[in-house]
Amino acid sequence: MKGNSESNLKIIPLGGLEQIGMNITAFEYEDSIVVVDCGLSFPEDDMLGIDLVIPDVTYLKENIEKVKGFVITHGHEDHIGALPYVLKEVNVPIYATKLTIGLIENKLKEHNLLRTTKRKTIKFGQSINLGKFRIEFIKTNHSIQDAAALAIYSPAGTVIHTGDFKVDYTPVFGDAIDLQRFAEIGRKGVLALMCDSTNAERKGFTMSERTVGRTFDNIFADHTDSRIIIATFASNVDRVQQIINSAYKYGRKVVVEGRSMVNVISTASELGYLNAPENTLIDIDQMKNYPDSKMVLVTTGSQGESMAALSRMAANIHKKVTIKPGDTIIFSSNPIPGNEKAVSKVINELSAKGADVIFQDVHVSGHACQEEIKLIYSLVHPRYALPVHGEYRHLKAQAKLAESLGIPKDRIFIMSSGDVMEMNQNTAKITGKVQTGAVFVDGLGVGDVGNIVLRDRQHLSEEGIMIVVLTLEKHSNQLLAGPDIVSRGFVYVRESEDLMGAARVTVEDALDECLRHRVSDWGRIKSVIKDSLGEFVWKKTKRRPMILPIIMEA
Repeated sequence: MKGNSESNLKIIPLGGLEQIGMNITAFEYEDSIVVVDCGLSFPEDDMLGIDLVIPDVTYLKENIEKVKGFVITHGHEDHIGALPYVLKEVNVPIYATKLTIGLIENKLKEHNLLRTTKRKTIKFGQSINLGKFRIEFIKTNHSIQDAAALAIYSPAGTVIHTGDFKVDYTPVFGDAIDLQRFAEIGRKGVLALMCDSTNAERKGFTMSERTVGRTFDNIFADHTDSRIIIATFASNVDRVQQIINSAYKYGRKVVVEGRSMVNVISTASELGYLNAPENTLIDIDQMKNYPDSKMVLVTTGSQGESMAALSRMAANIHKKVTIKPGDTIIFSSNPIPGNEKAVSKVINELSAKGADVIFQDVHVSGHACQEEIKLIYSLVHPRYALPVHGEYRHLKAQAKLAESLGIPKDRIFIMSSGDVMEMNQNTAKITGKVQTGAVFVDGLGVGDVGNIVLRDRQHLSEEGIMIVVLTLEKHSNQLLAGPDIVSRGFVYVRESEDLMGAARVTVEDALDECLRHRVSDWGRIKSVIKDSLGEFVWKKTKRRPMILPIIMEA
């Protein structure tokens, strides 16, 4: 491993590249590994029945004696969501800023891991030593408070990881991003910059979060008579703060609805990241004591998720809230790529109930656009550029920006999850691959649903199932009962008696054939039944249901 007297720094993304979500990266130097973030992603449309997707951490388990800790940049699900699952296999301390630790503790509580997990709250500007690494937390802005960039100091050089960030000179809460610190570290020499690419295709600057507050003010002024319902991301505490500010100004009460939203907002209030004037926040059960014109409801479901509060209201299955004509409903978010259909379905359902739906100009992104990305590059002057956080096209867009700023092409790397990047002051190259992938969480089962089970679910969902049941005598293999055919999701049996009758005859013929040839191996009998029934059904219907023969003995 040693090139000269110094070893190389290895950077190994275990997830989060080519997708938005599941961020987790290992930094390794000799006998030390530090892991940055540990996020989940939400299932794709073809992952039937899957609740969430977490990264495969085999590499960390195999090198557990080297792993010094998790360092977390901020409290979004795609950066902290997998912790409760991963900690069960890789139990090391967690380091993060105050609000981030608060949100992580919520999760640990749910999974009974509070007692067994070491955690330490870090302040901005503070450094921690983890094995051969020193890690410094740098203040940035994002759509959640307490977001940090990390300066990762190793004997082979310094890497700056921006985390998710934007440059907001007028944040709603707290200070602007610490650009001065980026510049100071940049002057001392930075080996590599790993920068957020989410908005790398967008020109210009991301607007300040404050601009949304002004839009809210205008909407509140225009809609003094109606009830206002605002859907936004559960984790966007500053957005909720601005809604509370406008509500207070216009004499309205605020109800927070949706489990994840209630969790985040109560944690943020306890830790002092959210200031609500007294008696402004009320419980959902008190809503009936106030006229509509005095109410604001802040809710989850801005992405059209079927179980979130807003979707339940739209579908009339919410226990406490019914949408009525004249309600003003604001979508304070942009659809995440892939959710557009679900969002437009909810907007249509709400509009059909007579609600006034607003979704223009009530959202700003939490991620840097091109000019802010250029600013960071100019301050940091990295030797190598490793774009992170985004789909391939976003990483590519950032690579182009880096090149336009004078970083030579051969020092810009678009990595894939699992790549092992080895670098020092003189060289950087991808030297190998480690096992990575997606582990599916379905209910309480982690990893027990794999690709084969999903393939079966896909098959069942598209073609249905036919079950053939028959009873054979123990030694002579005589047919005692059946064959009976039960089908689900294939055809409506009452209207297809002829087809089912013919199918039964087909199975009987196949069985006779087997018994005539004295085939006594049940596995063999099953596969003959399966093949002949499958062929018959395909000929008649051009469908291929799943076929399950079941043989019992008497």
